[in-house]
Amino acid sequence: MGDNDKSDGQKSDEQWREQLTPEQYAVLREKGTERPFTGQLNDNKAAGTYVCAGCKAALFASDDKFDSGSGWPSVTQPKADGRVSEENDTTHGMVRTEALCSSCGGHLGHIFPDGPAPTGLRYCINSAALDFDDAENGN
Repeated sequence: MGDNDKSDGQKSDEQWREQLTPEQYAVLREKGTERPFTGQLNDNKAAGTYVCAGCKAALFASDDKFDSGSGWPSVTQPKADGRVSEENDTTHGMVRTEALCSSCGGHLGHIFPDGPAPTGLRYCINSAALDFDDAENGN
């Protein structure tokens, strides 16, 4: 397993491949997308925190998760300011806002302006980019 420090973003490609599953690597490091309705966290309703599968940074609170019907876990906002970075994404002939882990730079998914209150945003996140710490374990 990798270290939980700020050097995670500086890992070599080989180190990331050793740490992550092939699906996690494809999503986090190659900006891939899992097929809709296939991710293990899409239907998760437990209380807890969604963390980056790459560096374990706490990204999203379960209280902010909602069922968007999109097939990917969706949340209205990051757990705290500075946890998720944004970049313009013009791949695939579209203009979107990419969501990235601020700690390790891993691709999480995209942000859309069609979410519910209070933010009106939908952070559409790949399950493969996340791990889940349930509230019973202290997170």
